[in-house]
Amino acid sequence: MTDSHDTHKKSQQETGESNKEPTPMEVLRQARAQLAELTGMTAETVSSFEQSEDGWTLEIEVLELARVPDTMSLMAGYQVDLDRQGQLTGYRRVRRYERGRSDAHRPGGR
Repeated sequence: MTDSHDTHKKSQQETGESNKEPTPMEVLRQARAQLAELTGMTAETVSSFEQSEDGWTLEIEVLELARVPDTMSLMAGYQVDLDRQGQLTGYRRVRRYERGRSDAHRPGGR
């Protein structure tokens, strides 16, 4: 006799699913890939990364507009929210700046 837990576990093994939560590096990679797919912009850096009860919050820097010289290119910081499994649940642009300029108004460079 099998219970529903064993049946679900067998089903997960057959489909490759898992209850295991992703590692921080897996979350980071998924966030960058998902944001790039949604916005069409390449993620250059992750400038903040933290886990919460609901999942993960990251700030990802992307190149919005390439210019010459490169220091004049427009960059943007996006806040990206993911659930506990690393699936993107929302994002928003929180700042926009020229690559060659520092942001003196935000503590910790954020």
